[in-house]
Amino acid sequence: MGVKNLWDILESCKKTLPLHHLQNKRVCIDLSCWMVQLQNVNKTHCGLVKDKPYIRNLFHRLRALIALNCSLIFVADGSIPAIKLATYRRRLNLGLEVAQDETNSQKACSLRRNMGSEFSCMIKEAKDIGLALGIPCLESIEEAEAQCALLNSESLCDGCFSSDSDVFLFGGRTVYRDICLGEGHVVCYEMEEVERKLGFGRNSLITLALILGSDYSPGVHGLGPESALQIVKSIGDSNVLQKIASEGLPFAKKIKTSKKQMRSKKKNSPDSDIHFNGSDNNSERKNECLQVIDAYLKPKCHPADSDAVCRVLSQHPFQRLKLQGICAQFFGWSPEKTDEYTLPKIAERDLRRFANLRSTSSELGVNLPLQKIPVKCPVPGVVKQRKVQGTECFEVLWEGFDGLKTSIVPADLLESACPEKIAEFEEKTALGKKQNKRKPGSKKSGNRLAMAEIDLRLQTLLLDIESGSNTACSTSLSSKAATSEDMTTSTAANHTKLDPHNAVCRAALSTETGQYEIIDLWSPSPVARTHTVSRCQRVNDQHSEVIDLSESENEMSPEHARKARALRLFIASMRDEMS
Repeated sequence: MGVKNLWDILESCKKTLPLHHLQNKRVCIDLSCWMVQLQNVNKTHCGLVKDKPYIRNLFHRLRALIALNCSLIFVADGSIPAIKLATYRRRLNLGLEVAQDETNSQKACSLRRNMGSEFSCMIKEAKDIGLALGIPCLESIEEAEAQCALLNSESLCDGCFSSDSDVFLFGGRTVYRDICLGEGHVVCYEMEEVERKLGFGRNSLITLALILGSDYSPGVHGLGPESALQIVKSIGDSNVLQKIASEGLPFAKKIKTSKKQMRSKKKNSPDSDIHFNGSDNNSERKNECLQVIDAYLKPKCHPADSDAVCRVLSQHPFQRLKLQGICAQFFGWSPEKTDEYTLPKIAERDLRRFANLRSTSSELGVNLPLQKIPVKCPVPGVVKQRKVQGTECFEVLWEGFDGLKTSIVPADLLESACPEKIAEFEEKTALGKKQNKRKPGSKKSGNRLAMAEIDLRLQTLLLDIESGSNTACSTSLSSKAATSEDMTTSTAANHTKLDPHNAVCRAALSTETGQYEIIDLWSPSPVARTHTVSRCQRVNDQHSEVIDLSESENEMSPEHARKARALRLFIASMRDEMS
């Protein structure tokens, strides 16, 4: 709860900041406040019976903040302060059982929380998943928001998440009340803004708690927010607590009645609408106010230099196997699915840390090349450029992450971390585009030239076969014919594969026998009979071109016809290969 109506009073100081505002910051989290928020999530979104909505939403909150390199510290509640026992029991509907001495914190002592309650079990589950992600937890002595405020006021963290408004009364300077992942923003309040706009410091807020009511004070009946603000402003932040210490809260009653004097005269009792909870004894009431002031100004917390604080401020490792087991237990996820959700965020966090290292070095005047930086860059290269929800991104390779090969990161992050990798990628892309423009034309022209040359040679050879003219090559190719005869004999005996590009010897499939018949195209042929050689005709179909020799084969000798058929098959096979 905190202080009654205080969030409404501070509404003008509320700022809605983008989630990116938390990048590279250290933030404390009042874990109880977060779990109360997450517990109210609609449970209809759960796919499994054993699925727990508060843990699932906590997991997604944490991974989003981890990707921003936001260092998180869980802070859990300790014992219940003695001054808060009456309020605590009243919230549990046990107000009738509150003993008389529990209303006086001097006679009561703090109460240890029931660690076996359902809410305590939820807190333990949150601690486990946080520790697996490398997020430590600080156990407070009493109030978690008081411990968060101390760390913030001592500049050990940049802000604290809490929905309890009394965090300002404990000394908090920057408070994040809520976070929305869907819209990508956080709701922030800064004490500096409160002091500048409203003129209220810490002392004024404590006074408002005494008048309006809080976890520690029942407040003053008959005084609302407007009256309380007027009373505090009339005295001033520097003097208001001294006023209460000397006079107690009745001074507020006097100020109230003086401002409404005209109205009070019409009533039988001018002060009948204003009275204090508890005893009417002024001295006793003053002591209660002093106890409340002391509880806010001097809460029981771990000091900034204590071992407990030093432990949580150190860096904690990411425990991959433990997280896989937790996600399997709560969500029914496989290890691969857990890695898919987690590893890209861990990798992005490490890249941001590398970018921070280069930025800090540059500010100090040390501008080292990427290869000479002592810490190795986690990105060895860029795969491609992408756009995600209108944001320029890059798909990058990762090195040193078991189970993660590539993922998508914002372009501005990669630019700040390793602009050299972007330059290499752009140079490679430009070179690839030039090569792609040259290759198609040269390949087609080369194929056309090769086909034309083959056509010319084969047609000349075919005409020589048809006319039986072998005199031109009988002398110069005698050695090749001998070699061809040896190759023909060996190939026919073993049925081995022939070189389809050998111009001396070819293998043709006889349609009559179904066996391979080796035909030496260069061997001497019988003298051809005188006949009329028909003009070679090209028959075009959908796939290839074939030379039509059907008319001339009828006039050829059997040996010439066999060679012509073999040559025709050879031409067809060569065209298939070239296409």
